[in-house]
Formats: sequence, structure tokens, C-alpha cells
Amino acid sequence: MSKIGIMGGTFDPIHNGHLLLGKQARDEYGLDQVWYMPSGHPPHKMRRELSSAEDRCAMVRLAVSGEPGLLLSEFETSRGGTTYTADTLALLKHSYPQHTFFFILGADSLYEIEGWYRPEMIFSSVCLLAAEREYDRRERSFDRQIAYLRDKFGGSIEKLHCREIAVSSSFLRDAVRRGDDIGAYVPAEVAGYIAARRLYSGPG
Repeated sequence: MSKIGIMGGTFDPIHNGHLLLGKQARDEYGLDQVWYMPSGHPPHKMRRELSSAEDRCAMVRLAVSGEPGLLLSEFETSRGGTTYTADTLALLKHSYPQHTFFFILGADSLYEIEGWYRPEMIFSSVCLLAAEREYDRRERSFDRQIAYLRDKFGGSIEKLHCREIAVSSSFLRDAVRRGDDIGAYVPAEVAGYIAARRLYSGPG
């Protein structure tokens, strides 16, 4: 069975932090592939207009090109309606029984996942690989959060030893609107695509 990591998100735009996380998961846990899966219509992003699925997929395709084992997956963008992580992971498990799936996420998401749609489905479908943020100082430590979720949902959660880059897609969209150079935060091909398509140049 192949070991497949899933990196989900709007990727609007994808940035070097996303790539770093996927490559660390690939290397640390011996994943055969990491599928970067732009979301279709995520419920938590409905308050703002997303770039088109075509543009977001194109940016991911450019970002992972030439990176061994990193691939674009259009599994979510090809589905209609609201897309929930729980449903997507269950469908992946059903559609690809020959694969073992791992869901890759950052520290913030691990603290928020209890409030996601049907988190019990997520834990029953995949093993979670969660990146610890070294400077995080929450009421519940990262290790205690893992233990809490394991106890509540009975799932498998492993730590990713990966530094998180202090950049977000919203920061990059704002930077483009200001006319700032984002070359330090995204692959050159992605920066070129954003400029050529004039993405994020309008009001936020």
C-alpha cells in the first residue's frame, strides 16, 4: 500500500510554508506522495471571494513542479457544493483502498479541529501529522492537546518536527495589493503567475 499525505487548503495563494510542511511530512514519515488538494467550496471561507479553482490549481501545479513526490490533486475542486474535510477524507479512503492516507496540518488546525464538521470522521479515516509551533504557549500544551484528542476521538496523531514559516495567504494577498514584492515567500513561478493574471490586485 502506498502512503499518501494530504495537504488541504484554499492555497490562495500557495506559499513556501505549505511546501515546507509537505516536504517534512514526506521525509519524516516516508510518504510515497503528498497530494496538495485545493479546496472546492469550504464553508469557513464563504465570507470572502476565493480566486477561481483554475487559478488556485495552476499555482499549486507550478509550486510542486519538480518537487519529488509532491503532486496537485483536483479531487476537491472537481466536486460540487460545499466541501468538508471529513467528507473528502472518507471519500478518498473509499475511492483509493490501495492507499493509506495521512492528513497534514499545522498547529492552529490541531487546536481548532474539534469544532470542524464531524471531526470523528476525520480521525476514523486517516492518521494526522501535526506540526508543532515551537513558540506556541496555549493553556493546553501541544502534547496535552494530542493526548486530549486521542482520548476523545480514538484517532492516530503524530508530531511533525517542522518549523512553521511566519507567513499566511492573507498576508500575501494584502502584500500584492500594496504592490510589495512577495518573492521571498512563494516560488518564483507562482509570483510570476500572480503578476501575469493580476490576482489580488483589486479590493480585499
